[in-house]
Amino acid sequence: MRKLALSDEILMKVEKPARYIGGEVNAVMKKKEQVQIRFAMCFPDVYEIGMSHLGIQILYDMFNQFEDAWCERVYSPWVDLDAVMREEKIPLFALESQDPIKDFDFLGITIQYEMCYTNILQVLDLSQIPLHSKERGENDPIVIGGGPCTYNPEPICDFFDMFYIGEGETRYRELLDLYKDCKAQGLGRKEFLKRAAKIPGIYVPSLYDVTYHLDGTINKRIPLEDGIPETVTKELAVDVTGTYYPRRPVVPFIKVTQDRVVLEIQRGCIRGCRFCQAGQLYRPVRERDVEMLKNCAMDMLKNTGHEEISLSSLSSSDYSRLPELLDFLIENCGRDKVNISLPSLRIDAFSLDVMNKVQDVKKSSLTFAPEAGSQRLRNVINKGLTEEVILDGARLAFAGGWSRVKLYFMLGLPTETKEDIEGIGDLCNKIAAVFYETVPKEKRTGRVQIVASTSFFVPKPFTPFQWAAQCTKEEFLDKAYFTRAGIGSQLNQKSIKYNWHEADLSVLEGVFARGDRRLNQVILKAYEMGCMYDAWSEYYKNDLWLSAFDRCGVDPDFYSARERKEDEIFPWDFLDCGVTKEFLLREWHKAKEEAVTPNCRMQCNNCGAARYRTGVCVEKGETNAAALR
Repeated sequence: MRKLALSDEILMKVEKPARYIGGEVNAVMKKKEQVQIRFAMCFPDVYEIGMSHLGIQILYDMFNQFEDAWCERVYSPWVDLDAVMREEKIPLFALESQDPIKDFDFLGITIQYEMCYTNILQVLDLSQIPLHSKERGENDPIVIGGGPCTYNPEPICDFFDMFYIGEGETRYRELLDLYKDCKAQGLGRKEFLKRAAKIPGIYVPSLYDVTYHLDGTINKRIPLEDGIPETVTKELAVDVTGTYYPRRPVVPFIKVTQDRVVLEIQRGCIRGCRFCQAGQLYRPVRERDVEMLKNCAMDMLKNTGHEEISLSSLSSSDYSRLPELLDFLIENCGRDKVNISLPSLRIDAFSLDVMNKVQDVKKSSLTFAPEAGSQRLRNVINKGLTEEVILDGARLAFAGGWSRVKLYFMLGLPTETKEDIEGIGDLCNKIAAVFYETVPKEKRTGRVQIVASTSFFVPKPFTPFQWAAQCTKEEFLDKAYFTRAGIGSQLNQKSIKYNWHEADLSVLEGVFARGDRRLNQVILKAYEMGCMYDAWSEYYKNDLWLSAFDRCGVDPDFYSARERKEDEIFPWDFLDCGVTKEFLLREWHKAKEEAVTPNCRMQCNNCGAARYRTGVCVEKGETNAAALR
């Protein structure tokens, strides 16, 4: 029987002790004396968030299929246990074995969101692992980062020994074998890192130096060792059907954010929205075979007991075998009373017909994401969605029995004008009017409910908007107040509810998204001053962050508020994400011209990602749309 790392007395004092005891259904237990590598997989947020992340479930399943490795899980302790662990000097531990993380070979941290950076330091600190990679010794774990934020790892590079750039299914086996070989030969940590840096997709920041111009922009980036690649290219699983996928995902004891089976039906997106980083990073589109998905869905439902299954994709409507898959799930899940969740669907006749079949009699809300209030600005961001399509979708939804609609917009997009912002209220009002035109009085149960939400635009690396300036906090708030006033002036204002995201949080996210190595000191200083769980509004301390920037002599506006020159060297330019900088620059120009780019199935736009497809030669200008399906 396992001995828990925390005493019963401590567990009784903290909120939700089930976050820390492990032993969940399908958790993998191995005998540590029978494995050669111990890998702790970390999501630097609270258990309920981390347990909902599909990427960790996939890697957990993959690692634990290796006979020589045991992968365990660790999450950020919530603030109540954090205080106890510091006071009692209890080292952070893995859920499965309850062993200290500092005793593992690897600590892998998935970095999904910039606002978890101080939580990364919390995990290292509580694990009693030196925060800076240069201070770690032979007995400390190799700290490796992965996930979307590693496409600009520079603001946190001092805290990591290496980063894995891209999808994890392809190179981890090679990395683990190298680690075993180095240990067998008695080679130390530094030699392992040098050799690891030559594995495709592995970036070791300590092996590079960066110099700067007097204006603060980057001058050049220099590898410090012979044979270290100047460019690190992302890893990508071309065959997403034949790779790893968890048939027995871990089932938590407590309710988590995504308390359901998650079935990833494809990777990538054909749409090309210019603000969307994921749409660029995960190109090209790769679909999973429908028969594999059917079998996987049934296995996961059987092995977990979950009563809901969600189809995961950046754009589920674009999966070519969606009708067949849904018919199968409706037939097989319906008799077992398993709900089917369909995020990322376009609102059209087919989608609404499907949702009629899978939703309960009480209709839940439908979600539209116009992103911008005017057609001009939707063209700028390449949204590919017209007002006519939006209103037709709303009409079909209201006729089908829905009376609640969520609308998502962004404020502060490049070239945005007051007329574009006014369009948000106008569009909400038109959708409300469609309800009253479509649904007879005798069939209404009340007013239509429209919830309009605005987030604030954050320019991201590897998007056409990576050159754009971001608004200041004051500019964001002015836009939000203007939006609220515009909605309040509408004829159907009583049917419309409006809310917006935190402006100061969005600005800080923008600083981190496009920052460089000089931000490491700021993040450390903010953590030392008490910043943690910054993604949680009740714990975010903007005054401390501003003080940290000031104490470090770093101007956050340098990273967010200025438009970048077209020839500027970006902190992430040494990474190759598949999409070329030339393509992104062309799209930046087209955005300023309000020109729309067709999606990948209509036309190959020579973005560079087709090099991952056999038989498509972008360099020669050949197009093969079928290959991108």
